Amino acid sequence: MDKVLFSLTVIVTGLGLGWLVRMAVDAGRLNLPVDMPRLRVGLQKAALLWVLPLTYCGAIWNLSLGDVELVAMPFVGASVFLLGGFLALAAARPLGLSARQTGAFYCCGSFTNIGAIGAMVCHTFLGEAAFALVPAYKLFEEIVYFSFGFPLARAYAEGGRQGGGAMAGLRRVVTDPFIIVALSSMLLGGILNLSGLERPSFFPLLNSILVPTGSLMMLFSIGLAMRFTRLSKYLRECAVIMGIKFVCMPIMATGAAAALGFGSIMGGAPLKVVLILSSMPVAFTALIPPSIYDLDIDLANACWFASTLALIVVLPTLYWLTGLL
Repeated sequence: MDKVLFSLTVIVTGLGLGWLVRMAVDAGRLNLPVDMPRLRVGLQKAALLWVLPLTYCGAIWNLSLGDVELVAMPFVGASVFLLGGFLALAAARPLGLSARQTGAFYCCGSFTNIGAIGAMVCHTFLGEAAFALVPAYKLFEEIVYFSFGFPLARAYAEGGRQGGGAMAGLRRVVTDPFIIVALSSMLLGGILNLSGLERPSFFPLLNSILVPTGSLMMLFSIGLAMRFTRLSKYLRECAVIMGIKFVCMPIMATGAAAALGFGSIMGGAPLKVVLILSSMPVAFTALIPPSIYDLDIDLANACWFASTLALIVVLPTLYWLTGLL
């Protein structure tokens, strides 16, 4: 259970410190050398453009690339993002949600916290070899979000400030520096892997430091923007989203991964990675479309907070389940 406690400590510390700093700044008790939005974006850029790409590159360098079944990993991840959103849409009508609420609800069902929490949990629970599979699982993440999530959320909005539909979403994907750097780090890791060059012996230790550091930076930046709302107003919606995130998607994704043979390669690590990553909470990114498209931001914020809080129960359960697989 030490690995569970470590993961929960990183999550609580990152979010808690960020929130405390924001509260101190709002109360006038703390003056930051830069304004809060710049600090938040700077931390995210540092983690996504420098820290995490280096860890992915180093992990892929040492990954066994001989298992053809792993080609299906990105498609399993994309299916989780798409199906989670569509399950939320299916539940919106029985819940009696308005169009503004439905758009926000879709984002909560689809957008999943892979980078800040999922990757760290995979590294902590399963080790570096499993962690190397994370960028493959999330390869199509931004494509799904920008090409399906954002345009669909806008379609439910009463008004939007960003346009262009799916093609504009695709253009944002192929020109996004975060995606370019992530893909480049994967490509470089693959080239080094195939080159036959031996990876330096310090990389496992380096990644054991950089992975939680990158997660802390991301979570701290999220904490800087956290604003709590009354969960009691959205208890049904939160319960449905947690059912989608923590029950439906893990069962469907892990079942598909098992059928694809993920349990018979690398000691079952790919199957365990799919279980973990398909069980992650709502991503903070899910709050962006409601903000820019005038959707129900309070509903999205409640679902994000409730699903993240549920990790107190979800992570020990995942640790137990990965031990059984």
